[in-house]
Amino acid sequence: MAKGVRVIVTLECTECRTNTDKRSAGVSRYTTQKNRRNTTSRLELKKFCTHCNKHTIHKEIK
Repeated sequence: MAKGVRVIVTLECTECRTNTDKRSAGVSRYTTQKNRRNTTSRLELKKFCTHCNKHTIHKEIK
């Protein structure tokens, strides 16, 4: 069976991961899809983080 070109990736907040002194415990995560052929590098999007209460950069994790 052939694998599809589109894969589901998880995006994680970079500020929540590095900042240990924050208001609430946890890390903001989003799931999205990307085209494996067109976007071979890791995805970086600016999304709203509910823990930081602002828009931050979310990077793709494994």
